[in-house]
Amino acid sequence: MQIHNLTKKNSILNTFISELRDVNVQKDRMRFRRNIERVGEVLGYELSKVLNYTPSDVKTPLGKSRVNLPQNDIVICSILRAGVPLHNGLLNYFDNSENAFISAYRHHKDNLEDFEIIVEYLACPNLDGKTLILADPMLATGQSLVSTYKALKPYGTPKEVHLVSVIGAKPGVDYVKKHFNENTHLWIATIDNELNDKGYIVPGLGDAGDLAFGNKLQH
Repeated sequence: MQIHNLTKKNSILNTFISELRDVNVQKDRMRFRRNIERVGEVLGYELSKVLNYTPSDVKTPLGKSRVNLPQNDIVICSILRAGVPLHNGLLNYFDNSENAFISAYRHHKDNLEDFEIIVEYLACPNLDGKTLILADPMLATGQSLVSTYKALKPYGTPKEVHLVSVIGAKPGVDYVKKHFNENTHLWIATIDNELNDKGYIVPGLGDAGDLAFGNKLQH
């Protein structure tokens, strides 16, 4: 798997990440969602550099201009609910893409430490020969991305797969690296070193879904 960790080079992305992590800025849900969306736009821009391009002529009022345009048939699939702002950021740049949505959540059995990933809802177009972008803002254990990809297999075989995340943990990155083929790309804003005993990224930013949309009741 090819890993593109964008914080290896300084950019305005650092500002968005710092605000996402800041406990005081997090109190503004609209700003939190917008920062996730802006990170998605930056990641989408970087991802666009490896797509397939062909020359195209554009008619202007004074003549013609030749420009290279991407030709990939893109499907953006986000994991509900935390993935919605990230999905919107990607969709801002890949506005002609098809879209898929899937629910994947942690089901805790006997204690808070042990959990399994449950997939219940899925809406997806045909994926055969297309460029699949899997968007999940928090790459913690990596189980959600792997479970999502398995759930998508009946919908066809993509030509290429790109994983897009805002913050990841090294154990989760290592996990997805084992379960996706070597031609898969991971586009990620930053990678932290640890997971705590509940499977949350440290220092991370907390629960992205709750911060974006409000606290939920646990069942």
